[in-house]
Amino acid sequence: MDLLKRSLAEGIGTLLLVFIGCGTVCMLGESGDLFGIAAAFGLSVMVLIYTLGAVCGCHINPAVSVALCAVRKFPVKDTAAYCAAQCIGAALGALLLIAVMGMEALTVGGLGMTAPAPGVSYFQAFLAEFIGTFVLMLVIMGVAVDRRASPGFAGLSIGGTVLAVILVIGNISGGSINPARTFGPDLIALLFAGSDALWTTFPLYAVGPVLGALCAAFLYRGIAGRENI
Repeated sequence: MDLLKRSLAEGIGTLLLVFIGCGTVCMLGESGDLFGIAAAFGLSVMVLIYTLGAVCGCHINPAVSVALCAVRKFPVKDTAAYCAAQCIGAALGALLLIAVMGMEALTVGGLGMTAPAPGVSYFQAFLAEFIGTFVLMLVIMGVAVDRRASPGFAGLSIGGTVLAVILVIGNISGGSINPARTFGPDLIALLFAGSDALWTTFPLYAVGPVLGALCAAFLYRGIAGRENI
């Protein structure tokens, strides 16, 4: 399938991830139901993998695309297009939340934006995002990239990992583990409310996940052997 169609699928997938996951954050407001939020993101990832996986691979995460490219499991020429489509899709997903919920999406749920919890330093949030994405990418390598993986379980395994990781780090860093998922709400919050999150906190949600995914991909390749991935 040509790159344009695959990129479009990536954009749609990331749009839906943000709309459902961040929409759940907005709907729950200040209730603090971390399990509900984690379940929304985890189930969304699982369903999207089974829906779009055959079309585009369903990365829906720039950290995943970059890591797969680094270990030569994804073409270099396609990586930039995928990452751009994911970020555009995430922004459109956040914009759609405002269209559906009005400005209340910004005032009540913060549009699902991620930020270090009160009392949590940038380094702690960075480390949480690094570790969370490391775990996610390690699972992706094992269940979706390794040639020996049992077919049919990737969506369930990866979605379950997203849920579990958010439960662990959600109250530390917000549990993004996906630069696009943070970029979209940050950009729309900048345009509609003048938020400065895109300049102040977004860098840690870009660098942490990408580094975590890269380390996991290279580690898995090292222990599994190049011939198996």
